[in-house]
Amino acid sequence: MSAADTPSAQLAPAHIDDVFITGARGFIGRTLAQHLGSHGTTVAGVDIAPDPSSRVVAGDITEPEGWRSSIAPGAVVVHTAALVSNVPTLAEAWRVNTLGTRRVLDAAIAAGARRVVYVSSVRAFSDLGFPDGVTEDHPLRPDGNPYVDTRIAAEQAALQAHAAGEIEVVVVRPGDVYGPGSRPWTVLPVQMMKARQFVLPAGGRGIFSPVFVDDLVEGLRLAAAHPAAAGQVFTLSGGVGVTNREFFGHYSRMLGQRGPLCVPTPVALALATAADRAARVVGGETEANPTAVRYFLRTGTYSIDKARRVLGYDPQVDLAEGMARTDRWLRAEGLID
Repeated sequence: MSAADTPSAQLAPAHIDDVFITGARGFIGRTLAQHLGSHGTTVAGVDIAPDPSSRVVAGDITEPEGWRSSIAPGAVVVHTAALVSNVPTLAEAWRVNTLGTRRVLDAAIAAGARRVVYVSSVRAFSDLGFPDGVTEDHPLRPDGNPYVDTRIAAEQAALQAHAAGEIEVVVVRPGDVYGPGSRPWTVLPVQMMKARQFVLPAGGRGIFSPVFVDDLVEGLRLAAAHPAAAGQVFTLSGGVGVTNREFFGHYSRMLGQRGPLCVPTPVALALATAADRAARVVGGETEANPTAVRYFLRTGTYSIDKARRVLGYDPQVDLAEGMARTDRWLRAEGLID
């Protein structure tokens, strides 16, 4: 039996004394730090802006000389920092997502860390063309999107470091992470819906794979601690797929709207193309572009069977409960009246 098939009941997660998080002030990094702290782990990190009260130093992940000394010997480095957007050029995305990952690996090795958990994305499977219930052994598919392609390249750099014996590496591919603080799947959709600018293609029938942030960070804790995780790739989602109409319909109801607005795909693409061009004319950018529209055309889901079997990962927050918690947060933040 290989390590990847070892039942979690036979090989339990170890306690982690120290964790260092890149992107520590971001949505996932911040939530992970709070979660790990509740389990008695000492947490430090790096981000563009410092937060001394949380032991977060300022730094660029592509230039680790100024922050790698903050990594405690024997720590686990959880690498969440990334350029998460459909807007950047290939050169911009490669510098942060791919070169940055190699630099984080170098920093972890130099500091004497024991493991790096690289937080990738299910988009490494490509936005389209993967089978329903896709598993981690399915070949990755570059598709010309800088975000997708640089995530794939970063995974290769991480797993290559593990294969070469430089440091233990675990790759985690989160699904569509929503909840308090999520910009792409909570804050931005709500803002666009309020402005009547949110449109779903294919009549809203595309498939969304939500994972509430609390479930994701528990999965990351397991990936950081479990002996059997070394050298492995895990998909962490909520374990179910729902239509885009159903998922975003929760936000519509929070806002008192009948939506979300669902249109035929050619109409959605035409609107996104026009919005993208208009933004570029005035020197700006918009996430409401054709690439985003194509993401909403997915028809497949992502299997979490491996994470269940090896890590003991077990999502606890279903969509109804997750959206109820998200609703409370949105109202507390004044994003919904």
